[in-house]
Amino acid sequence: MTTIRPMQPADKEAVLAMMEVSTLPGCLSNGSAAIFSSDFEACINNNPYLEGYMFEENGQIQGYAMAAKSFSTEFGRPCIWVEDLYIKEDFRGTGIGSLFLEFIEKKYPEAVLRLEVEEENGRAVKVYEKMALTSCHIWK
Repeated sequence: MTTIRPMQPADKEAVLAMMEVSTLPGCLSNGSAAIFSSDFEACINNNPYLEGYMFEENGQIQGYAMAAKSFSTEFGRPCIWVEDLYIKEDFRGTGIGSLFLEFIEKKYPEAVLRLEVEEENGRAVKVYEKMALTSCHIWK
């Protein structure tokens, strides 16, 4: 069974490696090694705007996610942006994405949940549509 836990300093190498893979051609990203490292440090150092999570089962890392906090003037309440949601290829289609979105919805029940996804990422689009998120932008 997959568990979701906060990122820890020991996760740095694994997270940075997954961040590199997630920025291959076809992904929208301004990522660089310096930005990736800064993002990771924000996740583990109590940054009030960014939280990082790991997905794992029996000590095996399955992926990670980052959630950014803001406020939606459109909805008049807090907003959680799913900035990164990466699942290793061997674990895709196993429900981890849905599990994480449900986790965030339970943790922040009053918040608007927002994310963006590229149209080519059909599997992710289906997950987000199934979850009926408050705000999901599909890049075309």
